[in-house]
Amino acid sequence: MLALAILTLTAGAAFARDPASVDAKAAPPKTLTGYDISYPQCGGAYPRDIAFGIVGVTGGIVFSENPCLGAGGTDASQLAWAGLNAELYMNTGNPGPELSSHWPIGQTSPRECGTAARPELDTADCAYDYGWNSAADAYAAAVRAYISLGWAPPDATQTPVANRWWLDVETANSWRTDVSLNVASLQGAADYLASVGAASVGLYSVGTMWNQITGGTSAFAGHPSWVAGASTLRGARTNCGGPAFTGGSIDLTQYFAKGFDADYRC
Repeated sequence: MLALAILTLTAGAAFARDPASVDAKAAPPKTLTGYDISYPQCGGAYPRDIAFGIVGVTGGIVFSENPCLGAGGTDASQLAWAGLNAELYMNTGNPGPELSSHWPIGQTSPRECGTAARPELDTADCAYDYGWNSAADAYAAAVRAYISLGWAPPDATQTPVANRWWLDVETANSWRTDVSLNVASLQGAADYLASVGAASVGLYSVGTMWNQITGGTSAFAGHPSWVAGASTLRGARTNCGGPAFTGGSIDLTQYFAKGFDADYRC
């Protein structure tokens, strides 16, 4: 009797519908797009109806902070725009001891640089520490942004979620002619982010820049790639076919849409 009652109600409900609604085709679901923004978008509009958001933590160079990352500034928070589970990226570089005020002179961990026992400053170990320190600085900025939004307690030392992080590798930043030192700096940054529980650490670049900066190293083949360079969604989809500049997998490709940098998940 219970089953019969359910069938009767269901049939009645069907007959009660407007006949036009039975024949009407359901509207196709709206396809949402991923976007990435950073300090250049401060003071302007942000993309709307996003599938996912990626936010630049740094302000164009290492040891700098995107001024509208968190709450409390004059512009809307970009982390709030992307949401709790935002993906994050940071600028990278390796200017060397003569050009950087942040060079790790006298540092003993994670590697030794400029100490009495290891006085040399222009070494792979020093470059590694520089990359490690730059990532630590960017990560601390992300933690502060989460705190400012009330998404983490005031005394937090880690982000409340395990974000996906990306290392932005571009020739616009400072690099050494000895590519092995650049690779060491990138390795230090990747290792720091892994040490604090990042969900993954990937690399953003294009093949020509990657080859110039790193010599085309395959040291990061185990890390996902985010490939720039496409101007259309069709081009972004094509770029998913690789090859990846790191020699590994391609997770994201970037293109231009609605006045912003858009991203296609491969």
